[in-house]
Amino acid sequence: MSRQGAEFKPPWSAVPREIKDKVATILRSPVARAERVYGGYAPSATFRLKLANGKRAFFKSSYPAPKNSGVIWVMDREAGNYQSLERFIRPWAPRFHGSFEHNGWHVLLLEDLGPRSVPPWTSTKARNAARSYARFHLKTLGKRLPRSLPRRDYVEYARFWRTLGKTAELARTASLAGRRATEAEEWLAVALPVLIAHERALEKAPPPFALLHFDTRSDNIRLHGDRLRIFDWPFANAGPAEFDVVAFCQAIAAEGGPPAERVLPWYEEVLPLRPDMIDASLAGISGYFADRAWRPPIVGLPRVRRWQREQLAECVRWSARRFDLTEPRWLDAVTR
Repeated sequence: MSRQGAEFKPPWSAVPREIKDKVATILRSPVARAERVYGGYAPSATFRLKLANGKRAFFKSSYPAPKNSGVIWVMDREAGNYQSLERFIRPWAPRFHGSFEHNGWHVLLLEDLGPRSVPPWTSTKARNAARSYARFHLKTLGKRLPRSLPRRDYVEYARFWRTLGKTAELARTASLAGRRATEAEEWLAVALPVLIAHERALEKAPPPFALLHFDTRSDNIRLHGDRLRIFDWPFANAGPAEFDVVAFCQAIAAEGGPPAERVLPWYEEVLPLRPDMIDASLAGISGYFADRAWRPPIVGLPRVRRWQREQLAECVRWSARRFDLTEPRWLDAVTR
């Protein structure tokens, strides 16, 4: 079975026999059934496995990418993080059963966290997710983390608006509004100094820092009651917790969930946030989507640009409210 308009996902029949035999050895049981799983934006081979002994597991693998593919595999980093960060990411992360490479395939075997739980987002689901996410950050806030963990990844987001403002690319961001591009360009010209001033603060973000997942959105999570379960860990790094939660809040809102201004207080019931770091993170993340959303489609990742346009619209609307800017009505044309 395939899904129209989605990324390519190889069927179980395309997985080499040697890979299946190795999986059976690690999991101590042959695979009785493999259900192909869609979600996310990468074409990795992903399956929910039912084993002959009745147990379940999750299979995720990279494989030799087609010629001209724009996909960049990071399976080695993810496997390493599941192992080196295990004591920091449990119980939010799935259990790691093992990893191996064979003939261009790099396989991860994980706990099966079940089918998709969001969207749709409800207030109860968003509240439970926010509180659990805060407990995740609280566990490592100010604590010593492995030296191998990157510690400055978030700083990249301190420069997007500044760079866009120095080039003709801000006009390309405005061009996403189509016939309303002139209106968009005028709004962006007024907002730009405000956004630059806020994003700069990320460069000097003060501690305490926490372990960041750095890619938390609905396709990388499951909700088990009041606990958030988080998978896909290749981008884990250390930084201000505000960055992670701002990125998560805008993604919830972009998918039709509660607005960020409602979700943040639920998070702060567990872990208070610093307003200036919320501002800096919001500006930085907005700038990232302003820099990416207008670019050409990525070969092998057909849905990424549309999702980036939706997140751009949500981030800019939130920025307008938070930074007392005029309403960016031109955004209505961006996501059509």
